[in-house]
Amino acid sequence: MTLEINGIVAGYGGEPVLHGIDLAVGVGELVAVLGASGSGKTTLLRVVAGLHRPDAGTVHLGGDDVTGLAPERRRVGLVPQEGALFAHLTVARNIGFGLVPPGLARLRRPAGARASARARVEEMLELVGLTDKADRMPHQLSGGERRRVALARALAPRPQVVLLDEPFSALDSGLREQVRGEVVEALRAAGGTAVLITHDRREALSVSDRVAVLHAGRLEQTAEPRELYAGPATARVAGFVGDAALLPATAAGDRVRTVLGPALRRPGVTPDGSVLAVLRPEQLRITDADGPEGRPGTVERVEFVGDALLVTAQPDGGPAVRVRAEPGAGWRAGDRCRLYTDGPVHVVPVP
Repeated sequence: MTLEINGIVAGYGGEPVLHGIDLAVGVGELVAVLGASGSGKTTLLRVVAGLHRPDAGTVHLGGDDVTGLAPERRRVGLVPQEGALFAHLTVARNIGFGLVPPGLARLRRPAGARASARARVEEMLELVGLTDKADRMPHQLSGGERRRVALARALAPRPQVVLLDEPFSALDSGLREQVRGEVVEALRAAGGTAVLITHDRREALSVSDRVAVLHAGRLEQTAEPRELYAGPATARVAGFVGDAALLPATAAGDRVRTVLGPALRRPGVTPDGSVLAVLRPEQLRITDADGPEGRPGTVERVEFVGDALLVTAQPDGGPAVRVRAEPGAGWRAGDRCRLYTDGPVHVVPVP
């Protein structure tokens, strides 16, 4: 099911938090909304879920305008940050909670409806790999298992769209990657259309089909992860989605010149003249001080990150840059070196 957000303006007490948000999510697509705290991510999620009425704009699901519909009529599944499982219900009953009517209507359901609900719960248990834990209570599960139960509960009523509100933020880094992979795999298997709210750039880039960068209530850029990383539209996006040195540069035609020397310019729409060159650590090279290429400089700091060294070095007459070097390289603070770029350089307008 498609999701279309058009011109959404929303806020609290007359102060807008979102300023004209436009975003489209295709059938079966996973789009990550990436932004820092206070950027408006949660407000956007609440508008889509029907928990917050926008001041202007519309929300369409499958072509139908649902802006004025109550949350329970939208068929939107929500996976909150903490999972929010019912502590007094088993895993199976948590998953099946949204499949049964409340109160006395639950007791009056025909046998066929009850059997259908049980089959759907079993299907969801298998999907998230928790068939053997159907009778466990939430406190008997690991953090990752609770996240999978929350996803299964959101998927059980067959929602049109699933919204995930930073569901992995409370997990430690190792477990976060594992659970994230399991949850995304389950979403893909279910063919769900999904929106992931996150402040973690690695998370956004690694699991989504497209990433929408939100800043101060405005969408700055929406693109596929590789394009967003390689071709950010602004200096702010460049720094937010990855480590980057932003060097003053002059662009002319297919060439760009920085303090590190001339280089090919990555194709783009930025006009000629004064620009900023976006240099990722993997685009830079560092060699011995007597090497034939590059600009002389001095190593300021070296960080060992397991599979590489991150070397911070300052070219003579320019700002410091970070270079990704081989883990066995012997660079030390104070070493003289030479620095140069490798491959086409992307440029953005000067703010």
